[in-house]
Amino acid sequence: MGLKPRQSKAENQLKTEPSDASVDAFLDRLADPRRRAECDIIRAMMSEITGEPATMWGASIVGFGSYHYQYASGRAGDWPRVAFSPRKAALTVYCMPGFKDYQDLLARLGRHKHSVSCLYLPRLDEVDLEVLRALIARSVADMAERYPL
Repeated sequence: MGLKPRQSKAENQLKTEPSDASVDAFLDRLADPRRRAECDIIRAMMSEITGEPATMWGASIVGFGSYHYQYASGRAGDWPRVAFSPRKAALTVYCMPGFKDYQDLLARLGRHKHSVSCLYLPRLDEVDLEVLRALIARSVADMAERYPL
């Protein structure tokens, strides 16, 4: 289910963990002013939807809230309920339940690509922000059902 966090082969521990690093400082280092503005929009949207502040997860993921998971194998960890990362090719939005149940919203979203739990948005001005808000809100609600606070 959803994105599987990367693990260190040597230590078998999560590489991507929450930190006290400054989200503002991370976003201020973005060279592309358009991408920075897009991140400001997504950050405000995710914070409003989750009621959580932005937190750095690893070196390049901005997450909101967290949940604890444990697989049948016994492997367990924590991961943000929803997150984004300003990648060079696209703004990546992480929706942990995946997109299988969100086809109605994806059909109306605008230009995007997606994988299991990653939504790739090359340009935020090419998507319907209200549809994106609805998609993120539904994802957060689904995570709250699966992993109650």
